[in-house]
Amino acid sequence: MITAPDAFEAVFDAHYEEIRRYLGRRVGLDVAEDLAAETFLIAFDQREAFDPSFGEIRPWLYGIATNLIGRHRRTEVRRYRALARTGPPPDDDGLHDRLIDRLAAEVTVGRLAKALTKLSAGERDVVLLVAYGGLDYAGVAAALRVAEGTVASRLSRARTKLRAALGVEV
Repeated sequence: MITAPDAFEAVFDAHYEEIRRYLGRRVGLDVAEDLAAETFLIAFDQREAFDPSFGEIRPWLYGIATNLIGRHRRTEVRRYRALARTGPPPDDDGLHDRLIDRLAAEVTVGRLAKALTKLSAGERDVVLLVAYGGLDYAGVAAALRVAEGTVASRLSRARTKLRAALGVEV
């Protein structure tokens, strides 16, 4: 049980970095640290309400983090639109031998970022929880508190939309 503060420390140690990385991919590193801290503050405050019979702690934390992202959704969409226009940020190391890779990445990341802006919020959450969080359908369902069938249908619709936007034929 995680109701004891000492037990929650182990949860924090085991999952903080993973949640911070997920948030960084979704909203940028500049916001991720704050949202990760807020995720664990909320989890700590609500630790007595966590029901282990509902699922594991990891999807619960992803659910809290995703809900916080919902509050920052406009910023997220603006970020993807900017990424679609400008591509990924240049490397800080100044090595010119990465120019070709970076140019290819700009095209790919830009197209993908633009395609992500066309998804509904629910579809985007499912895609990014699978891609960034590495969650399976059950984990995504637990994180978003929806049925696994809803996860499957959202992911299916998102894949169809992404394939069309990226010109990928199946």
